[in-house]
Amino acid sequence: MVKSALRWLEQIDPGTHRRIKGLRLVTAYGIAAALGTLQDVTHGLPSAVSVGSLAGGFALWASVSEARATRAESSRDLIVLCAAAAFGASLFVALSPALRAVATAGPELTLVTGAFLVSYLKRFGLLGAGVGSQIYIGQLLAYGARLTPLDLTAVAVAGLIAMLASIVPRLLSGPAEHPAPAALSSVDVAGRWGLSPELVMGLQAASGSLVVVALNEAVGLRESAWAITACTYVVAGSASGTIARVRRRIVGTLIGVPLGLACLPLAVHAPLLLWGAAALAMIVYAMALPNRYDVACAAFAFTLIVTLAAGGVHSVPLLAARAWETLLGGALGLFAALCILPLRPLRSN
Repeated sequence: MVKSALRWLEQIDPGTHRRIKGLRLVTAYGIAAALGTLQDVTHGLPSAVSVGSLAGGFALWASVSEARATRAESSRDLIVLCAAAAFGASLFVALSPALRAVATAGPELTLVTGAFLVSYLKRFGLLGAGVGSQIYIGQLLAYGARLTPLDLTAVAVAGLIAMLASIVPRLLSGPAEHPAPAALSSVDVAGRWGLSPELVMGLQAASGSLVVVALNEAVGLRESAWAITACTYVVAGSASGTIARVRRRIVGTLIGVPLGLACLPLAVHAPLLLWGAAALAMIVYAMALPNRYDVACAAFAFTLIVTLAAGGVHSVPLLAARAWETLLGGALGLFAALCILPLRPLRSN
């Protein structure tokens, strides 16, 4: 079994650089979460806000999105990405009260703006794609923490902590990392109005997210943010690419969630072991993300379930709702990609 597991790891990551990146992003999260709990850091901030949780999320996903070859470029991008996450959280705080006056699902409407930017900002290259994702991540974390205008100082502090926590591991990893980010697929809009592919992808993600918001307003979804997130990240540079991503995400979710649910008893009897399993799963996530989206989704789904359990969320119906609403969001993203200005790969001459 050990030999089989090692062969499987070699297939996902034939080198060591992705493993190092996995260790780096877990380290960045740990440093940020630890710094965010220090009394000297949180003194004078609202006690209801977990600065460590916000900073950890900012640092973790900034480290995932960053993919530069040198320390200087990486540090620059990490600063920008952490600032983008803090901006996204602040944007949620600013827009949520006004949109709440429009509809009960007003906070979810705020997430629609981030869903659009995740795809649209890909037109500005690797850093633009990361900034769009970080803005949405910031909004999502603010939504989960129920932030208010009184928490803007905590958001700023979390952003600064995240910058430090993400840069230090990157400086230590140095030349051991050899990032090879996948190039964005070249796409066309099938001759419809000359819109840019990134704009169309943004419209597709936002449209699917709006359907989730409408469903939440009409019938009430227990975890609508998870559906919006799935809808946002399955949209790819072509309809066929979206189909493949949806299929892989479904397979990954159906594997990762049951594994996470099976580990729920550890939350009571061995919480430290559960956190260790979550860290290992995030390392696998970083290793698999470039080439094995299904494995990455399984690792991420497992991590979400076990970290929620370790944080005190043990309700199986709640966790199951997050799983099936993730599948719902993926299906809506697929429907939007197939029906709203469907994209096709450019044909080579």
